[in-house]
Amino acid sequence: MPTGLLQRKPDSGLGNIRSSPGSPGRNIDWVLLFAQSILSVAGLFVIYSASSTKFANPYLYVTRQEIFLITGFVTMAVVMFVDYDVWKRRATFFYGATIMLLVLVILLGTVNDGARLSFDIGPLKLQPAELAKVTTLLVLAAYLGDEERNDDGLPYARFVGGLVYIGVPVALIIVQPDLGSASVLIAMAMGVLLVAGARARYIALITILSAVTVAAAKVTGLINAYQWNRIVIFVNTDKCNSSKASSAVSDLCYQGTNAVKAIATGGITGKGWMKGPITLSKDIPVQWADFPFSAVGEQFGLVGCALLVGVFVIMLLRIWRIAHLSRDMFGTYVCAGVFTMLLWQLFQNVAMTIGVMPITGLPLPFISYGGSSLVAFCVMLGLVQNVHMRRYR
Repeated sequence: MPTGLLQRKPDSGLGNIRSSPGSPGRNIDWVLLFAQSILSVAGLFVIYSASSTKFANPYLYVTRQEIFLITGFVTMAVVMFVDYDVWKRRATFFYGATIMLLVLVILLGTVNDGARLSFDIGPLKLQPAELAKVTTLLVLAAYLGDEERNDDGLPYARFVGGLVYIGVPVALIIVQPDLGSASVLIAMAMGVLLVAGARARYIALITILSAVTVAAAKVTGLINAYQWNRIVIFVNTDKCNSSKASSAVSDLCYQGTNAVKAIATGGITGKGWMKGPITLSKDIPVQWADFPFSAVGEQFGLVGCALLVGVFVIMLLRIWRIAHLSRDMFGTYVCAGVFTMLLWQLFQNVAMTIGVMPITGLPLPFISYGGSSLVAFCVMLGLVQNVHMRRYR
């Protein structure tokens, strides 16, 4: 036998087919990925059932969602396999580009119900506010991650700097106006700053500033009647029963009332897929985007709703775990932000469907129809996976 073969190391060159236990490719969180996949597939069934009977082409929205889903998972794969230090170094660039898009959408975006939320490119809508969730989280985590967390908590100067990063996109999103997306960024800021060691009075300050900003936007006329009516009918339900209610208020009441009715009539096990009369009718406008949870409740009942929420809980627990395993504070802050945004949107969408929160139009992640939101959450979970994959130094 040639001596070269005897001297060759078994793990050298192309012969090394086994990677190190610390190799990123061997440390994907498959439980998190599986939970995400379950929700994404469930979303396709919900969207089809809620939209197929409303249009000549029953596959119109579910086909688009499938394209968004493929785009989202491909984008997530790219985010996962590029070391997150690269994304950290470019966070400021992405943030600046997003701020430009938010300004442009206010100036040039398509007007829908008095708001400029998106750039409409044919049948597609690009919403910069969804992109802002990712880039604002990145820049805030990078900013706070430059300084190690200490027992004295987050310095006030550092807290103020973080508020500036959050305040700019929040203000621009309120101007659109899109109070729902603004609330997501505020919730994310609270979560990240709390993990970074912000004192309770700092968090209270964010709440006060947010309330003042919304009030100022209302006084100056930046918040249109459609957005304001959503808050009014939640605070004063008698508006729905008034004979003097405007058509806009009546439409919102009609939508919310039927969403609650769909949940209530679903019972314990539901009426079966494609057998819910409210879901199959036009009683809940844009149900596939704004109220998909009502379709789940009517068709699959309390059991289906509990299982769906249970999958979300699994995702949240995995993200929480990854935050603790992160090799640095940047990774921890990224996970904290994704955790908070996912939790807030889950709570807000479910709560508005059952009538205990105002209607905001916030999508239910992975279930609601919408490309910008779906891709944004895929990117965010890609970042979380990235943190888990590179938790070993």
